[in-house]
Amino acid sequence: MNHGTTDLRPPRFILHILRIFFINSFHKNKLMSKKTFFAAVVALMAFSQMAKAQTNLQIFYDFGRDRKQVTTTLEGFYGDKWGNTFFFIDYDYKARKEDGNKAPSGTYFEIARCLNFWQNSKLAPLSLHVEYNGGVYNAYNINHAFLGGVDWFFHSKDFKNTLNLKVLGKYIAYDKRADGSRPHSKVPMQFTAVWGMQDLFNVKGLRFSGFADFWWQNHSVAKIDGDGNLKLDTWKTSDVVFISEPQLWYAVGQHFGVDNLNVGTEIELSYDFGSGSGFWCRPCLGVKWVF
Repeated sequence: MNHGTTDLRPPRFILHILRIFFINSFHKNKLMSKKTFFAAVVALMAFSQMAKAQTNLQIFYDFGRDRKQVTTTLEGFYGDKWGNTFFFIDYDYKARKEDGNKAPSGTYFEIARCLNFWQNSKLAPLSLHVEYNGGVYNAYNINHAFLGGVDWFFHSKDFKNTLNLKVLGKYIAYDKRADGSRPHSKVPMQFTAVWGMQDLFNVKGLRFSGFADFWWQNHSVAKIDGDGNLKLDTWKTSDVVFISEPQLWYAVGQHFGVDNLNVGTEIELSYDFGSGSGFWCRPCLGVKWVF
């Protein structure tokens, strides 16, 4: 799930998230994670209902003192002979009017393509990665960001434990300053890790997944008071962003014949992400329906 930025991160999330999917381009398959790529469908389908699905909807309540809002995330994953495509769309619901909440307060979109034309070689774990991010919120835009690089996939023998590591170049379309100059990233790169652990502690249906992103971005941040409002006299410039969104899901629906239903939590851990300066921990609770 996304939690607005002034320009943009990639990760559901992803989101995030990655932001919750990965694939081995040998086959069609996915696991939930706000970022994506690689895994073997035959092995996964043997133990994971989620491997059969290509779309899921997550509904979270964010308890962060500057958030206190509902966020929905729609994720889709599609594998093919040339690799895979992943996307997610976040909507935050915090718009306030005198007579109540009438509309979403903002949206964020991320789409990534993993290319792998050498699936029958020793380099099968290596994929090329291209990605786009962007969004709009009540008070600001999340500027266009274009990413490209490489992804390497690691997995246990049974594919229950997986890890993707990505090294990506990142171009952000910055707005011009008042003096006509345009900011730039000190290092136009992003590093991403995406992980998944199925049937954690040998508990059927318990899944731990998530992503971590670190990238360079010239943006303004400020301290946030106890009511969740920005302290306007504390603005400063930051050059880096970190965000991680570990998720823990339990397939509670398996106990009453509805394998699609999951309940769980997400913890957003971030540094200078969005407009809030410093380190933040924002817990969320939610439900997920796997189509």
